[in-house]
Amino acid sequence: MTESRFPVPEQAKIGSHLTPEKYQEMYQESVDSPDIFWGRQAATIDWFKAPTKIKNTSFDKNNLSIRWFEDGELNLSYNCIDRHLPTKANTTAIIWEGDTPDQDKHISYQTLHNEVCKLANGLKKLGVTKGDRVAIYMPMIPEASYAMLACARIGAIHSIIFGGFSPNAIADRINDCDAKVVITSDEGRRGGGVVPLKVNVDEALQDDKCPSIQHVVVFQNTGGDVEKQSRDIDWKTLTDSCSFNCEPTVMNAEDPLFILYTSGSTGTPKGVVHTTGGYLVYASMTHKYVFDYREGEIYWCAADVGWITGHTYMVYGPLANGATTLLFEGIPTYPDVRRICQVVDKHKVNILYTAPTAIRALMAHGDFPAEGSSCDSLRLLGSVGEPINPEAWHWYYETIGKGRCPIVDTWWQTETGGVMMTPLPSVTDLKPGAASTPFFGIQPALVDSDGKELTGEAEGNLIIKDSWPAQARTVYGDHERFIQTYFSTFDNAYFTGDGSRRDADGTYWITGRVDDVLNVSGHRLGTAEIESALVSHSAVAEAAVVGYPHDIKGQGIYVYVSPVEGIEPTEELTKELIKWVRKELSPIASPDLVQWTSGLPKTRSGKIMRRILRKIAANEHSQLGDTSTLADPSVVDNLIENRLVR
Repeated sequence: MTESRFPVPEQAKIGSHLTPEKYQEMYQESVDSPDIFWGRQAATIDWFKAPTKIKNTSFDKNNLSIRWFEDGELNLSYNCIDRHLPTKANTTAIIWEGDTPDQDKHISYQTLHNEVCKLANGLKKLGVTKGDRVAIYMPMIPEASYAMLACARIGAIHSIIFGGFSPNAIADRINDCDAKVVITSDEGRRGGGVVPLKVNVDEALQDDKCPSIQHVVVFQNTGGDVEKQSRDIDWKTLTDSCSFNCEPTVMNAEDPLFILYTSGSTGTPKGVVHTTGGYLVYASMTHKYVFDYREGEIYWCAADVGWITGHTYMVYGPLANGATTLLFEGIPTYPDVRRICQVVDKHKVNILYTAPTAIRALMAHGDFPAEGSSCDSLRLLGSVGEPINPEAWHWYYETIGKGRCPIVDTWWQTETGGVMMTPLPSVTDLKPGAASTPFFGIQPALVDSDGKELTGEAEGNLIIKDSWPAQARTVYGDHERFIQTYFSTFDNAYFTGDGSRRDADGTYWITGRVDDVLNVSGHRLGTAEIESALVSHSAVAEAAVVGYPHDIKGQGIYVYVSPVEGIEPTEELTKELIKWVRKELSPIASPDLVQWTSGLPKTRSGKIMRRILRKIAANEHSQLGDTSTLADPSVVDNLIENRLVR
């Protein structure tokens, strides 16, 4: 296969942290002498007690050990704020760009310190202490980052719930981690509309469905008329009398920092646990080298705080490096599709990091998204969430980057904590759509279904052979699930769940998920979670969910539904079912196509053959393979005949 290749732009080499030779030297040391390499990287952050034990890891599923800097002590909030105050007190830490172009704020490191300390003291007044879990369900406003950093300051473990999730999904996540407090706002703004955050929280908590919750802290964002409950505490009332100073709690490097829920192949979301020291070292380092961040630059990660990208590359990584990070409340297409480029020009953004979904949505409008904007300030572009297709890559490179900005197309996961493979802007030739080369310390490999490592040009299952500091440590409350999910498929390796191809140059290309998790617009969704929502509807007897190629989202959601006996499928019922999933789970999980069927392809043991359903949904029914194990092969013909076309 021949792919286009772009050499490293000359301007990307000027003032860069890396050269090809420096990368090779550092990478080799990171693999051969990890204690020396990571000990040196640990020294770039501030410790109350510097670690002497650097790496203590084993991927043996019977003796799993993932510990980094385990005798070190630090505080993440201190590293993101306090240590910068002597030189950066008046430097902008956060630029907030509102939903509409007339709204923005510049928040200095001193103001950030004051607001975080006030909230941290307020949480302490509510009885929140080290190790307590705090759920955060907030819009894209500065207060969301205040909440994260306040929790980190006092040692509370935060769990951010994406603002698009429904009350049921909120309740599931609160109950799984036994959160003590919820931090939310009256409403959020998005695309000119409002998001009823407080209403959703109230519904999630009604009838004592979440008995662990003692308080709900409510920030008045829009001034919307929301009902006050006895457990509610107004953010301003809580913090107004609080001190601007809050001594940071001393945390062990392996103390948990946050829990972030990600979909799995079973119906229950996984609460992935990240710890403090290793995560911070890796977040800081990857932000510096992947984006080749330089002092004084304006950095914009156009992600949501509710996803891992928002944690690592919108808040913690940039602030640890004393950067100016931009938070965007709106959407790329509001008030119109020129918004992204207008924000770049308005704030003189140097680095833009966004998702292929957003890029494809803008690309559909040709050159119009860049009309009236120069984007001259841009030096680097990034992509995150899923592999970017070459057409979108070229559009991004030419229309937004004007053919002069390297694109770092990053591959990583919620569980990895930070970027694992990426082009490096001053090091790597650019191949549109490629995950490219491993970051320092990352040892990828391809194996076949039996676990045999494949060499040279090959395609197989992507594994990682050794640990890295930001790696998740466990699934909250279910360590066995953590082991079974990531370490039981292949011996002595972390299984990413992704397939990959390696070309003749050694470049890696991600080919997609090999389990039943969808990647819709960069958001991972478990098929079982969506199926569970579908079958909870009274009209549905059985459901199977698969992904299919989608021009905008990357993967669309294709649903096969069998109705209960006596129910006649109608267009109205289909619309009702889509609304049902939106309510039960999230608008992101809304089915794109719903095919009603009297039966699903099953083996004689009753297992649904999703491989066949995926092929039919993708219109590849000529490549179904062996169907001899099906209990009723005629079901397949019926599904093909009635396949929906988008």
